[in-house]
Amino acid sequence: MILTCPECATRYQTDASNFVPDGRKVRCAKCGHVWFQPAPESERGPEEARVEPESEAEAVAAPKRESYAPSPRADAVPTPRLSDRPRIFERLGIGVGWAVLAAIVLGIGWSGFQYRQSIASLWPQSSSLYAAMGLRVNTRGIEFHDKTAHFETDGDQDVLVITGHLLNTTARELSVPAIRVSLMDAGRHELYHWNFSAGVPTLAPGKLAFFHTQLTSPPAAARNIELRFAAEHTN
Repeated sequence: MILTCPECATRYQTDASNFVPDGRKVRCAKCGHVWFQPAPESERGPEEARVEPESEAEAVAAPKRESYAPSPRADAVPTPRLSDRPRIFERLGIGVGWAVLAAIVLGIGWSGFQYRQSIASLWPQSSSLYAAMGLRVNTRGIEFHDKTAHFETDGDQDVLVITGHLLNTTARELSVPAIRVSLMDAGRHELYHWNFSAGVPTLAPGKLAFFHTQLTSPPAAARNIELRFAAEHTN
């Protein structure tokens, strides 16, 4: 026997022998609706006496459910995972790290260029690195400035007069070595050279020192003059 709930239309399969001839009350196991279910016609007899139904508590059958939809599971809803969240702070940290690294590299490069003279004076080996980059540095830390050369006459002789200044480009006091003068021809071959003292033993930071030297009867083929410190000359 098939019962159908008039409230939610859920269908149940039950045995007809569970019903008295006049029927009985049944309750839907799904929605809880209670209704009176008559017995099948084939089960009724015209001569049978009417039997009062049992109380609701006893008469309500527990019909066998034919089919029903399963209740939704609480764990069916996916739980967000931490790994699914955007890693904003991690990406931000990486970006800041690269920016700081770039700033450090640029700062080192600028300092190396700006203070190359001081660096070369403290670390003479760095001069080769600067030379490879096309930057000339003076490892001595003292530069030649305002160099001039002219001829004067002393009787019937020519006198070559050379003047200029020495400048200490570092932040510390430096000793002043002897200065070497080279006279060269048009092909830059050395014809003659001599050394002279600048007249000061040391030079304070940022200070200038005047120097003067002369040579009587210089070589007639001399076309170029080169000044350097005697300690820097190599044969």
